[in-house]
Amino acid sequence: MKSKPVTFLLSDLGITKSHSRPYVSNDNPYSESQFKTLKYRPDFPGNFGSIEDARQFCKNFFTWYNTEHYHSGIGLHTPEAVHYGRTNQIMKERSRVLIIACKKYPARFKGKTPKPPYLPSAVWINKPNQENNTMVRV
Repeated sequence: MKSKPVTFLLSDLGITKSHSRPYVSNDNPYSESQFKTLKYRPDFPGNFGSIEDARQFCKNFFTWYNTEHYHSGIGLHTPEAVHYGRTNQIMKERSRVLIIACKKYPARFKGKTPKPPYLPSAVWINKPNQENNTMVRV
């Protein structure tokens, strides 16, 4: 009996192979970004005195990260604002403020009315292929 390499078998079956490694944190750019933000906070301690200290720090950090921190990947909105559907109102208010600023200081904007940062309609780690949604981790 002859066998073919798994890669060829998957290809013949129309299955897209994932190159992610299971249980490895650097496969998720969102988690990596969040971890870097955590580590580079000015109040991040070198060491935690206890597990309770670490939990309290993380509780405060994740509250700040989700409710106060503006994320560039989601149009400088907070995850909370996106989750609860407040982005349209925020975008309208930002546009209004930018128009007022442009009228008040036209030289600063070189005659071009600025627009708020783009808000993506969807965010993906690995966007699924529209033709074939089957993903297998090998």
